[in-house]
Amino acid sequence: MSAREPAANWAGNVVYARKRLHRPGSVEELRRLVARTARIRALGSGHSFSLVADTVDDQVVLDGLPPEVVVAPDRSTATVAAGLRYGDVAAALHRSGLALANLASLPHISVAGSVATGTHGSGDGQQCLSGAVTALELVGPDGGTVRLSRADDPEVFPGAVVALGALGVVTRLTLAVEPAYRVAQRVRVDVPLEEVADRYDEVFGAAYSVSAFTDWRSGRADVWLKHRVDRPAGTWSGGRPADRPMHPVPGMPAGSSTPQLGVAGPWHERLPHFRPDLTPGAGAELQSEYYLPREAAPAAIAAVRELGELVAPVLHVAELRTVRADDLWLSPAYRRDSATFHFTWVRDLPAVRPVLEAVERRLMPLGARPHWGKLTAAAPAATAAGYRRAADFAALAHRLDPDGKFRNGFVDALFPRGPHPAPHPTDTHRPVSVRENP
Repeated sequence: MSAREPAANWAGNVVYARKRLHRPGSVEELRRLVARTARIRALGSGHSFSLVADTVDDQVVLDGLPPEVVVAPDRSTATVAAGLRYGDVAAALHRSGLALANLASLPHISVAGSVATGTHGSGDGQQCLSGAVTALELVGPDGGTVRLSRADDPEVFPGAVVALGALGVVTRLTLAVEPAYRVAQRVRVDVPLEEVADRYDEVFGAAYSVSAFTDWRSGRADVWLKHRVDRPAGTWSGGRPADRPMHPVPGMPAGSSTPQLGVAGPWHERLPHFRPDLTPGAGAELQSEYYLPREAAPAAIAAVRELGELVAPVLHVAELRTVRADDLWLSPAYRRDSATFHFTWVRDLPAVRPVLEAVERRLMPLGARPHWGKLTAAAPAATAAGYRRAADFAALAHRLDPDGKFRNGFVDALFPRGPHPAPHPTDTHRPVSVRENP
């Protein structure tokens, strides 16, 4: 089955160069499609600003697959269809009395696309969304299905989760879940950025999930605190409490934001910044984001503040968050607790590009890793060099997809075809075989 839409990503800055778009109605139909197609890429909800999902060949969307959310008998995991969006998964889990530990600011994004690009929420104790994955199933180049799990494939599984779509078309993911919980959201306004930098651990340890929004010119931030009511809150209380509901972007109406002012509610109605039933904006924006070592956060704040007069005119808002380390080879939080610096720019690339380059000149020397789904001016080789397991991933991609059926220009630039470089000397591991299901 072929489809015509969407022709571009959510923001409109990427017009897909594909020849055909397919929307299969079953995994069997997808398997047949992959087997007969020379080159194919999976497309999620279209919320990436980079060319990660683009292709000049065939593209497939998975939102036509059966919308499965299957809870395991022991209620510790749930297996979900890859094409589902987090808002739908969260609602289904909540109806079963279960929850995910973390959600991104937008519940509108697809599970598979978010996992493949290392997308995250916020919280000192929370890994990126990919960290919840305990197993996944994908369709390989011959149309066969491959299942990988953390329990059964510990050597290769960490390389297959954040995989940029380069290993196959993911059809199902198994996610760790826990009993449902409630969250109360409060906002502290007019917090000095010096306080955010000087008391960084206090600020970001003040709640289960914390975000700080700024324009980089005013010297102030609004800090969003999402408290789990079943856990103690931190003691930090800088700035002053907001006396009305807020939107992350100053001046925007708060109607699309999740409830605040300390009113407790279900986890999935508070952890995101935006309500799943409303579109948070028209997409007239560009985004870039960087994961930095957590200890570099104060220096990074100071560096970007020096660019405030350059950044602010082309910025809607910037957001600071924290992410816990994981072991996923291409996760921007691989092996290090991270501070993330997010920029939502106006949709004017000629105006934004020199500012983006200026920001990266300050942040890359501090160890920044660009988000795979956002814009960056960094050369692909420089980006890949920030990952100790890049050589291992290149070898894994060749093993699972030797003819490059699932590659595109984005992947080729990061991990060129050809002789495989040796694994990083501190990260060698024994070869493993990948089990195929009939």
